[in-house]
Amino acid sequence: MQKLTNKEEELMQHFWQHGAMFVRDVVMLYDEPKPHFNTISTMVRTLEGKGFLDHEAFGNTYRYRPVVSQEEFSKGVLGNVVTRYFENSYKRAVSALIEEEKISVDELEELIRKVQNQ
Repeated sequence: MQKLTNKEEELMQHFWQHGAMFVRDVVMLYDEPKPHFNTISTMVRTLEGKGFLDHEAFGNTYRYRPVVSQEEFSKGVLGNVVTRYFENSYKRAVSALIEEEKISVDELEELIRKVQNQ
C-alpha cells in the first residue's frame, strides 16, 4: 500500500467519514480559510492515482468514493511501522508498548484471551 502525506490522510478522513462526495462537498468540510477548489481537486486525483479513491461521472463532474477502507489503511500503516522500527517483529512492538507503559496488564490479558479463542 502506498504511503500518504499528512494532507492526503486528512483528506481521506473526510471520505471515510462521509462516503462518496464531489470535490465541492469536500471543500465545504474544511474550516476557514478553506483550501482552494483546485488544490483539493489535485489532491483527490492524486489519491485516485494511488488507488485510494475511485470516481463515477455525473455529466462533466465526478463524484469520488474511497476504495480503501480506514481499517485497511490502518493495518497497512501498522505493518509499515512494525517493519521499519521493530525489525518486522510484532513481539518487539508489543514489548515497546509494555516498556513505555502504553498497554496495561488487563489489556494484555484480553489480547491473550482473544488469541486463544481463535
